[in-house]
Amino acid sequence: MTSQFSNRPEPETLRFSYSGTALGTILVAESANGVVALFMGDERTKLERELREAFPEAKLLCDDAGLASTIAKAVALVAAPHLGTDLPLDIRGSPIEVAVWQALRAVPARETRTYGAIARDLPITATAQEVGAACAANKIAVAVPCHRVVKSDGSIAGYRWGVRRKRRLINIEGVA
Repeated sequence: MTSQFSNRPEPETLRFSYSGTALGTILVAESANGVVALFMGDERTKLERELREAFPEAKLLCDDAGLASTIAKAVALVAAPHLGTDLPLDIRGSPIEVAVWQALRAVPARETRTYGAIARDLPITATAQEVGAACAANKIAVAVPCHRVVKSDGSIAGYRWGVRRKRRLINIEGVA
């Protein structure tokens, strides 16, 4: 006997795991295509809640053993963001968000850009405020380096995972 719901696609499974870093706890979630989330915070329960809110249709599976290599690479990235990473990323967002995130990935390590400069260089029309909103919506910390974006006067502004973490990441990179 078949169910009347048999034509519904199965929910996507996202595997996730946690680790401690010098910047607090990280949660890394991975789809079949790559990392969809790298969240930073202080509490595992809050990070998992954020993951559930970001991917409400997904089935979440904690997989510490299966993600050991991914977690190790994420921890290394947080410790030395200027070295980059070869983690495969599954970047998901609106066209403006994806364009901003691709632009951010092109900002060289140890350099910063302003929100306005990122907006001017995009292949689509966007404002500095839209760049800021895309940064705030970024789900893949450090690998999509929103920490490299500063205000027009060079000062450090908001960061999804806290201004303190943003400042530390910029300092770790040795931005002049």
